[in-house]
Amino acid sequence: MTYPPDFLNRMQGWLGEEFPAFLTALGKRDYGLRLNPLRGAIDALRARLPWPVEPIPWCPAGVWMRQEAPLGRHPYHTAGVYYLQDPSAMAAGVILAPRPGEWVLDLAAAPGGKATHLVARMRNQGVLVANEISRRRASVLAMNLERWGATNTLITNETPERLAERWPQLFDAVLVDAPCSGEGTFSRDPQTLRQWQLKTVQTYAHRQREIMAQAARLVRPGGRLLYGTCTFSPEENEAIIAAFLSEHPDFTLQPLHLPGITAGRPEWCAAPPIVRRTGRFWPHRTAGHGHFYALLQRTSGEMPPRPSPHFPPLPGRVRHLYRHGVGAALTDPPPEEQLLLDKHDNLYRTPLAPSLWKGLHVLRPGWWLASLRHGKVQPDHALAMALRPADARHTCDLTVDDPRLRRFLGGGFWREEGPDGFVLVTVDGFPLGWGKRSKGRLKSRYPVHLRRMA
Repeated sequence: MTYPPDFLNRMQGWLGEEFPAFLTALGKRDYGLRLNPLRGAIDALRARLPWPVEPIPWCPAGVWMRQEAPLGRHPYHTAGVYYLQDPSAMAAGVILAPRPGEWVLDLAAAPGGKATHLVARMRNQGVLVANEISRRRASVLAMNLERWGATNTLITNETPERLAERWPQLFDAVLVDAPCSGEGTFSRDPQTLRQWQLKTVQTYAHRQREIMAQAARLVRPGGRLLYGTCTFSPEENEAIIAAFLSEHPDFTLQPLHLPGITAGRPEWCAAPPIVRRTGRFWPHRTAGHGHFYALLQRTSGEMPPRPSPHFPPLPGRVRHLYRHGVGAALTDPPPEEQLLLDKHDNLYRTPLAPSLWKGLHVLRPGWWLASLRHGKVQPDHALAMALRPADARHTCDLTVDDPRLRRFLGGGFWREEGPDGFVLVTVDGFPLGWGKRSKGRLKSRYPVHLRRMA
């Protein structure tokens, strides 16, 4: 692999005798899987993986492997049992450590690796706003959160500036997975490698400072702000944090204590010594391709009251849709509260009262439960993906090698005796989606845009 000469010269000057090992490791292929505790106990999930894996010391839910395997094509991936993620990227959720019940914002959330980690650590309790400024990438984010079984998430398609204006000091924790020059992704993203130039490093650094200024406005007193990149350049890392601290005296930089992480390098950009509290993962020292992190806490400021979670009364039509679409498919439907019917007759359970996000670009206002189509109520795929077999009135469990599995993922059908109605189809007990049984014939309702054509 050929790297830009300016990049090599800079890294060699900074790393010295470590540079040969760094250069070799930069092209390695590590494969990380982060297991989903919403699907069961981590130890039990790890034991069911069909490949030999090694634990990731800084992430209890993470494992990694060196050999290539069809990880993204396995039914367990389809069922949200694991997420494919670089091992060093898994540290973000551990460092920010969101707790159940908190209000959390992932400011640049696509494609969803870190957002799904936050959901898992929050146990689907509280509020997670997953924002992405690109509409195309926001759609991918929605699909990944859906596959993961997220139920407490509002997906927005907004600029940091507009969110900061609307939601000042609203969140207990904010994650900024900043757009960057992506030097840590060179081995798996040839386009990033081709586009790298010294001037683009400066361009990214300018944008990162702007994003952090807006992110600071969103954090409540006592709240946390985590900044992360997948690049090595100090202009985008230590220098950003040094500038932020000088401009925001109400924030303090917290030390990081994780296996595998090393101190920041303020001497590379004339930053103050306190910036050594930031942390770096290096590809030649640990599993993964490298990340930078800085955890900041807002230590002063007047605590504003959190808006009252007022939800308007449910129209009778919404209750009817809920009871006939969700209640008919589940053994114990969630309470009839926080429901929202949009203008397209899609029914959601939203974690935030509509008055709090009215006027913002919202891609998904919450957990998509059901839809009304041609006078018929249809439970949504997102509802299925957040269920366990015991939650559904009717189930059909397949094994990984069952020929019906391929039919289901391709939108096919098979003979299946039992009561008519919607059936939760699972693989080894993990949800895959809905089928509908009629007169002894079970037809896949797997979404068209997700189907694997046989």
